Amino acid sequence: MVVVLLFFMFACNSEGTDKIAAVVDRSKLPVQHAIDITTMISDSGVTRYRITTPQWDVYDQASQPYWNFPKGIHFEKFDLNLKVDADIHSKYARFNENEQLWELRGQVKAMNLQGELFETEQLFWDQRMERFYSDSIVKITQKTMIINAIGFESNQTMTKYSFRKAYGPMLINENDSTAKP
Repeated sequence: MVVVLLFFMFACNSEGTDKIAAVVDRSKLPVQHAIDITTMISDSGVTRYRITTPQWDVYDQASQPYWNFPKGIHFEKFDLNLKVDADIHSKYARFNENEQLWELRGQVKAMNLQGELFETEQLFWDQRMERFYSDSIVKITQKTMIINAIGFESNQTMTKYSFRKAYGPMLINENDSTAKP
């Protein structure tokens, strides 16, 4: 009987028990995790954006709260008449809430109202300043010309833009789909 009593005393000792660690750092867990999403975002009752993404995670407890789109995003921005004035795709996206800054990476493609296609590996969209910019190589395909550059800056509708280092504009022959220098 004494042996059984000693066994229970040692077996019930709290010092030897393993504890499952509770989630201490809430900033590393998303408050929202959603898959296969299409959503509309409005501002003051006006529909402004449509986002389509395979995965959307919201980290509201991070020191700099952000939305994460690790599997890419298709983003459309609407004008006041619900006409698409920006159409953007990327393999990855992140939106920093405090700065109102989007970072898009991986085969970024953006088309403006004139049908000009912007292609780059990294693109930033500053919603507060209402501008797009990139320090990466960018290719702009217009109706009659292809422009290559390293870095550019644009207004929010991507209709007025400037290049930092443009090189190799190529004219497009309307009768032939190949570009000529």
